[in-house]
Amino acid sequence: MARNAEKAMTTLARWRAAQVQDKGGFEKERRPYLATECKDLGKAEKWRIQIIREIARKVSQIQNAGLGEFKIRDLNDEINKLIREKYHWEMQIKELGGPDYARVGPRMFDHEGREVPGNRGYKYFGAAKDLPGVRELFEQEPPLPPRKTRPELMKDIDADYYGYRDDDDAILMSLEQIKEAKQL
Repeated sequence: MARNAEKAMTTLARWRAAQVQDKGGFEKERRPYLATECKDLGKAEKWRIQIIREIARKVSQIQNAGLGEFKIRDLNDEINKLIREKYHWEMQIKELGGPDYARVGPRMFDHEGREVPGNRGYKYFGAAKDLPGVRELFEQEPPLPPRKTRPELMKDIDADYYGYRDDDDAILMSLEQIKEAKQL
């Protein structure tokens, strides 16, 4: 195996060093920390697409339930952070005169296929939905039936409830007369 000094002197290493020195060469341009620092629509679109790719890569990673609870939680946090960052880039693109991705972009749907009206906030992806504490968030207990108030309970109570009109019943009167006749 060659020594580090010998590796540094290879033709490829010298050519690469010259490229970097001349014009920046292979250095990647870094995404600005704040979306508002970018004033070029093309670059803003490029950074938005880069964030979408990162989100897709992390969502595919989080599908693996064997990663461990802490790694899954970290990945889910990173995905939510990237989603917020994507939103900031979309607002900057709109401000620079580009398309409004919030209106044109994909919608979020619930398990019954209806569009979720307020799909903001923290979301859980892949194996993060099965973590302890998260599962309970999705399993909602059926709501208890509303308790009736005193006026609602008293609404159906009348003289029949207390048996005051039992004497008005013709069937009962005829039965009583038969019984009285047998006793005499």
